[in-house]
Amino acid sequence: MHQQLVKKHDGYKWQVIAFINDPKLMVVWDVLLAGLLLNEERNLTAIWVLGTLGFADASGIVMKKLIRRRRPIMHSDMENGYSFPSGHVLGATTMGLILLQLFAKEFGLIFIIGIVALWVMVIISRLSLKAHYPSDIVGATSLAIVCFSISQQLFLAF
Repeated sequence: MHQQLVKKHDGYKWQVIAFINDPKLMVVWDVLLAGLLLNEERNLTAIWVLGTLGFADASGIVMKKLIRRRRPIMHSDMENGYSFPSGHVLGATTMGLILLQLFAKEFGLIFIIGIVALWVMVIISRLSLKAHYPSDIVGATSLAIVCFSISQQLFLAF
């Protein structure tokens, strides 16, 4: 199934999508968003944004070290580390959920479609670049939703 999903889809555009959504760069986007929120004097929300991605990333790192799943055989030499869960999809899903929570009402349907489209492109890029199995994507998405939900409940408690 994995080979059917990635057939004829590798290329530069997927590398760009992967780069923009690299887990380390996602932290930069998260800090920039928190800075924007601090500038608007939304201090607690800024802390929540940082904590949510931090919690998801830390959970993903722990899972990678516990599960230790090897990447697909045909993956790029640029990719290292373990496969499950996908850090790119974990970060993109978490950030997408954060952005939807904060701005969906303000920016509307086009914004929502844009976030979902970017998320789908991240998924396709990870499969097309042969860096992950489909189950790595499902696992990362599920973990992101769980971490986001826990973080959201903690935020609402304050």
